Amino acid sequence: MKHIYALFALVLLVAFPCRAQRLVISGRITEAATGQPVPFASLFVPGTTIGMTSDAEGRYQLTLTQPIDTLAASALGFKALKKPVGQQAQQTLNFALGAGAVTLSEVVVRPTENPAYVILRRVQAHKEQNDKRSLQAFEYDSYNRIQTNITDLPARLAKRRVVRDMLALTDSMSKGDPAAAAAKSLPIFASEVLSRVYVQTHPIRRREEVSRRQLRGIGPRDGSVLSQILGSSFQDYNFYANRLNILGKDFVSPIADGWRLTYDYDLEDSVMVGQDWCYQLAVKPRRAQDLAFVGTIWISADTYALRKLRLSKSPEANINFVSELSLYQELTPAEQGAGLPSRVQVVIGVKPADKQAGVLVHVTTVNSRFERNHERDAAFYDRPVETAADASQGPKDYFEKNRPDSLSTADHTTLAVLDSVRELPSVRSVLDVAEVIVNGYKRVGRLELGPILSTYGYNDIEGNRLRIGFRTTPELSRNWLVRSYLAYGFRDGRFKYGVRVNRIIERQHWTVLGAEYRHDLDQVALLDNEFGQENPLFDAAARIGRIQRARPLMRDVRGLSLQTDIVRGFTQKITVRHQRFTPLYNFAYYNTERHTPGAPTADNITLSELILESRYAHDEVLVETENRRKAVGLMRWPVFTFRYTLGANHLFGSDFKYQKLAFITTQSLQVGIFGRADYRFEAGYIPSTVPYPLLKTHLGNQSPFYNGAAFNLMRYFEFVSDRYVSLRVEDHFEGLLLNSVPLLRKLNWRLLATGNVLCGGVSTANRNLMPARHPRTGEPLPSFQALDHGPYAEVGYGVENIFRVARVDFLHRLTYRNAPDARNFGVKLSLQFKL
Repeated sequence: MKHIYALFALVLLVAFPCRAQRLVISGRITEAATGQPVPFASLFVPGTTIGMTSDAEGRYQLTLTQPIDTLAASALGFKALKKPVGQQAQQTLNFALGAGAVTLSEVVVRPTENPAYVILRRVQAHKEQNDKRSLQAFEYDSYNRIQTNITDLPARLAKRRVVRDMLALTDSMSKGDPAAAAAKSLPIFASEVLSRVYVQTHPIRRREEVSRRQLRGIGPRDGSVLSQILGSSFQDYNFYANRLNILGKDFVSPIADGWRLTYDYDLEDSVMVGQDWCYQLAVKPRRAQDLAFVGTIWISADTYALRKLRLSKSPEANINFVSELSLYQELTPAEQGAGLPSRVQVVIGVKPADKQAGVLVHVTTVNSRFERNHERDAAFYDRPVETAADASQGPKDYFEKNRPDSLSTADHTTLAVLDSVRELPSVRSVLDVAEVIVNGYKRVGRLELGPILSTYGYNDIEGNRLRIGFRTTPELSRNWLVRSYLAYGFRDGRFKYGVRVNRIIERQHWTVLGAEYRHDLDQVALLDNEFGQENPLFDAAARIGRIQRARPLMRDVRGLSLQTDIVRGFTQKITVRHQRFTPLYNFAYYNTERHTPGAPTADNITLSELILESRYAHDEVLVETENRRKAVGLMRWPVFTFRYTLGANHLFGSDFKYQKLAFITTQSLQVGIFGRADYRFEAGYIPSTVPYPLLKTHLGNQSPFYNGAAFNLMRYFEFVSDRYVSLRVEDHFEGLLLNSVPLLRKLNWRLLATGNVLCGGVSTANRNLMPARHPRTGEPLPSFQALDHGPYAEVGYGVENIFRVARVDFLHRLTYRNAPDARNFGVKLSLQFKL
């Protein structure tokens, strides 16, 4: 999901431009010989500093506060052309430029040195003053428009009913517009958002107040997570940073500190950008497979500030499924202070394979009414996104009257098509199928049935397992969320069931009261893992195959919880829980303090617990739907979680008094040329005497598939601890090294490295709590092993992106190599869909 959220959230910076006051001149710049548009041509008033740049289609609109008599246009490789200006308040002047020579401004350089290098060194020297991170805070109005099209429709897809209906509608509405009718793409979604964006730089905090929002076509349901983030500036295209995270990939900026290691430059021209005279530099990566850009940047000649850029990903860049990625950004003049983006245009094309249909996303962002260094109270940023209650209820022509940029005829046609396409029955069916794939639930009236993946499963305890479940929607209740299910195993003949109810008490701090009751099959190895209820795929996979070796048990859970945010990013949760475990394998423990042969034993475990949890995520962005919230975007700071569990003896039949402490921190780090490293540090301590199902069972992996959450050369239940620390690190090198090998770089393979280390132990009291044989049957009882001879460690290296989806890991066990049945080397496969 996170890559779907990541695809929309990475392109959203938004705002308003200035409005005309006295004289408005608009038109288009084209080539005289061919009639094709000249993108990003310069418009200027001779003898003054007044000017601007045309857009990617050669269009421009110049607003003036005083009369002029001449307007000129120029572009690299063309002769400049002047035209007289009349006295009318609104005029149209089109320029047809003829071919001409290129004249460069004088630049003093060292002998034999590339003149562009002189400019880049001066950019580095002025970087701090021009970087917007030098500001304490800034804010601006924003306008954001996203248009999404399906491209390259194959014949088999065009024959489907839903596509035929949409194409017919497009053709009927594009009559009279040959360009729109000839376009080989199908519009499916568009959005427009108006908002006010506030940013604090030290530390980084953001807030966006969405005032108007309009969704058209086959988009998300209004109120969903996706509809909330359309217009939120979670992605920051700051090219003064050394690297930019775009679509989860770390691209090197053309003005990064180590610019000469990644890029080649050519000084092409000196041109006017607005009122600034700028150097025009062509940039391209030294190695085509690197995550770098090719295109043009414009540097102010007096302040050496980045004034404008037009960049695309290198055509051979090592990134999957993205057929196109281009960025246009224009920044405010340096005279106003550190540069802020006044206009941003982004195009992202996603195409799974050459002969398959793709998706093309166009984003247009216009920012205005900038205010610098207006600092606000820290509590102001506690709600990153605030959407007005009437944001979607404005007049239908609101954006037509308040849109800060003009639409082309093709854009108007697209929006008209999208207003009608949602009502087509065949399109509505496609929307329903898409929701099932993305969310795992099928909407039926005011309920959602699912998770679909858990409907059927097979394992060696239950045999065939059938499950049906549902959850409520905001249409049924905005403040209540109910999830329930019923399952049946045909081999064991048992019904399993569960229900969870959440009541949103207060939204400012997201205060939620929850209740749960569950009777279901579980496994000892998963008792400390809480992925199941929130991850349908994990929950379904955990009950498939041979689970007898995982020491299955029936688990009854009753619980109440209360969660709230004390401040933004600092979440507190208290849970009162009662559990009963009924093992489905040979199990017994001494139920008195006298752990000697002949002492009373018990098979079942009953627990009454109080759980206190604190979680701190400094820069996490949480987006609220009607009755849920989700985290979106990439966090720079680590996330800390601390959990304390207290077990009460003799309370509601509880068998043990005990304590558990656990601490977890996770983070994703950009590590320069070495790519991106993800780590997870975990520590825990159980100072009490309890049976091993209540201790920490470290997750092993005996399957042929790699599991990032497990120790992949450790057997199931090989080690158990009541005190432990562990560290997992996974470094993805992207194209490092392999991009430099001629025979391998065309494959777009990527290197990776992993390392897992675990230290732990078990107290003598916990070792002696388990008898060697079952007191009634006399059969040997399965035991457990502790880390008695130092830490467990394994390292690995591998290659990912094989055929774009496959990953192979080669793993080495460094310790406990002589343990029974130890696997000291292993090869694991996995599939992953990564850009």
